[in-house]
Amino acid sequence: MITCKEIDDYLAYCKAHPKWINRDRKLLIRNIVKPTLKRKDVFFDEATFRNCIRYLEANYYPLFPYQKFVLAFVFMYDSTGEPLFPEIVMLMGRGNGKDGFMAPLANFFQTPLYGIPEYHVELVANSEQQIKDTFSVVYNRLYKNPKFKGKFHVTKEVIENLETGSILRYNTSNASTKDGKAPGCIFFNEFHAYENNDSVNVFESSEGKKRHFREIIITTNGYVREGPLDKLLDDCRVILEGGANPLGIFPFLCRLDRESEAGKEEPMHKANPSMEYLPTLQRAIERGWIKAKGDPEKYREYITKRCNLPQLREEQAVTSWKNILLCSYKDTKRKSVRKSQDTTGKMAIIGIDYADVRDFASAGVLTIDDDGNHKWRQHTWICSESPFLKSIKFPIENVGKAGFRDFEVVRAPVIPVDGIVDWCEKIMQDYAVVKITMDTYRYTLFKTVFEQRGITIETRDNPQGTVRLIRKIGSACGIIAPSVEKLYSEHRIDYGDSAIMRWYTQNTGTLTDKYGNMQYVKIEPKLRKNDGFMAFVAAEFSADLLKETIIYV
Repeated sequence: MITCKEIDDYLAYCKAHPKWINRDRKLLIRNIVKPTLKRKDVFFDEATFRNCIRYLEANYYPLFPYQKFVLAFVFMYDSTGEPLFPEIVMLMGRGNGKDGFMAPLANFFQTPLYGIPEYHVELVANSEQQIKDTFSVVYNRLYKNPKFKGKFHVTKEVIENLETGSILRYNTSNASTKDGKAPGCIFFNEFHAYENNDSVNVFESSEGKKRHFREIIITTNGYVREGPLDKLLDDCRVILEGGANPLGIFPFLCRLDRESEAGKEEPMHKANPSMEYLPTLQRAIERGWIKAKGDPEKYREYITKRCNLPQLREEQAVTSWKNILLCSYKDTKRKSVRKSQDTTGKMAIIGIDYADVRDFASAGVLTIDDDGNHKWRQHTWICSESPFLKSIKFPIENVGKAGFRDFEVVRAPVIPVDGIVDWCEKIMQDYAVVKITMDTYRYTLFKTVFEQRGITIETRDNPQGTVRLIRKIGSACGIIAPSVEKLYSEHRIDYGDSAIMRWYTQNTGTLTDKYGNMQYVKIEPKLRKNDGFMAFVAAEFSADLLKETIIYV
């Protein structure tokens, strides 16, 4: 049994302040902390832990109890002598002192007190100014300080401990600029701003080159959806719920449990663990709430940055819920299904979305009836072994009932491509299919099967090929989004009685990127799918081919 005063003190604190502790931290204590303390194969390096506390508090700032609690798990090791939790994730509201914790710890790793020679430390952020500010915390403490004379070589770009040879430096997240220094520890600051994994992958490629490799991620939430942070938080959720933790993540997540808690004094501690120790932070949070209540933009910022609950603007939904219902019903109150013209035999487009072989896949057929309605009939395949199946926010158990007949659960480890192509071939027998449209993701899997079936691929040399590849789905979304929006507002989209298609659409929002291009995004990754909607988008990208041309002779 591992014992540590700082851990015990924090557990007692959480028990004494249940309204200040969010569900994520309660799950952390129950499913990770307490089982870890009982393990006989875990070594707690208490001596280095205490050296760390003394160094940080003597040379930088007093540590808050929750910071000491997290630090204890930084210095726990498995039977091989490697960190038990090589990835520490801390999610906190704005103003909780992330730099003041991160930078001193980075500096400690350089010292003989930690004791690994050439244990290089990288500080990484999306913004150069942002990461310079973090680096400056160490620079300002060491530069011209007689206490550190002869111990560190200090410049505005690099700090080196002269005894260990350990280097501390800062980087932006531009992956093309890295030179492979083989760091021992990487600190990712404001992880929410990362739009992809490129820079993360570059830095992580050094893992295994140095003893005690660590990643420490400290961030607020932000506005980039389906980026690295959303994926990381999904992984954390699985771990906190008691799932496997092969990556050794220690998720210390501070956020509100629900939006209705915003602005209330006690719940705001859930997202802001430093609030009780920083009166200026508490005043800023209180003032921010007063301003946010009457301003939608400030409210969105407050909920995202102070509460760590990401927001999409209401006006950024694909369309209203009423418009979604009108895709299926002629009377939304009585739920009477709208009448659809029979478009069998007409020209058609097939759209496919197949993002994850272990999750959901969708395909659908798009036709245009005589009144100009865009008729969409989709089919979804759901993998029975999806790790998220039990948490999916859709009544899958209703499969086969009225409104729930256009999806199936596939009893297999992955969704087979052949089954989707079988469905496409059946559709091609019933309709005059002019294109099968999909994006580049998983395209190679389909290309082989399509060609085996004699279904041709559209290329520069063969523009009449049946399968059209969308190489940049984001650009395609920007092109068709205005026309799709118009179709919804005019009630000219026909889903039939499809509960899952209405769900897909409800789960999709629109965001405008920094270049002014509109993008479709999942409102909540993993648990609220939009595969069928993205298949619809792929089909709409080729919808101009459905316009019949009259040739006069």
